[in-house]
Amino acid sequence: MQNPPVLEIRDLHKSYGNLEVLKGVSVSARRGEVVSLIGSSGSGKSTLLRCANLLEDSQTGDVIFKGEAVHWRGAGLYRRPGDARQVLRFRTNLSMVFQQFNLWSHMTILQNVMEAPLTVLGRDRKEVEEKARHYLTKVGIGDKADAWPAQLSGGQQQRAAIARALCMEPEALLFDEPTSALDPELEQEVVKVIKDLANEGRTMIIVTHDMRLAADVSDLVVFLHKGLIEEQGAPDQLFGAPKSERLRQFLSATASS
Repeated sequence: MQNPPVLEIRDLHKSYGNLEVLKGVSVSARRGEVVSLIGSSGSGKSTLLRCANLLEDSQTGDVIFKGEAVHWRGAGLYRRPGDARQVLRFRTNLSMVFQQFNLWSHMTILQNVMEAPLTVLGRDRKEVEEKARHYLTKVGIGDKADAWPAQLSGGQQQRAAIARALCMEPEALLFDEPTSALDPELEQEVVKVIKDLANEGRTMIIVTHDMRLAADVSDLVVFLHKGLIEEQGAPDQLFGAPKSERLRQFLSATASS
């Protein structure tokens, strides 16, 4: 296989007690590929992303990073990753950007971006600071390095969160609704950064409510409905000629909202 997946999810099932949220989902992202997950609230999109990054434990199925499967112990609702070092290695290579920014309020923007490479990876401080400033400039807020999170707009905070993810120099970026907490004007600041990253050929999985973003940046769009993949395909196919009635209804509702 010339371009094997960086991240592969196979037949994943996830329940919260008796509520089955994912009912056997398989998704993969190859190097340089952008995969967008779309669907109604409660369809399982964010849960799938959190399971991929091992922030949530799934009950059955495989999570595979660069050909290496997660080692599990236990079964069903008691299944947990069995190798803490493997979990750390996977997570440091799959940087996640959350809906609510999750910046540390007691640290400057520069300190926020530097923290994980220093403490998790044990990198040299001078080298990390240089990279952190580079990534802050890359996302358009190089002049905000010494500001506190509370002094930034939502769009600027989310761009700082993206710089923080990039500073780990991960194999793939996972975005969980990166623009949904922002008003439309600030949303476009973040969309531009994501488009730039896509144009660079970064591997990304994006959970988004923004159909235009999904259409513009994705190689593959996956429509989830009630914990299953209802339809998937290239953006022009999925948005231009949807096959399933449920997807047609969803796209019609999002277009009119």
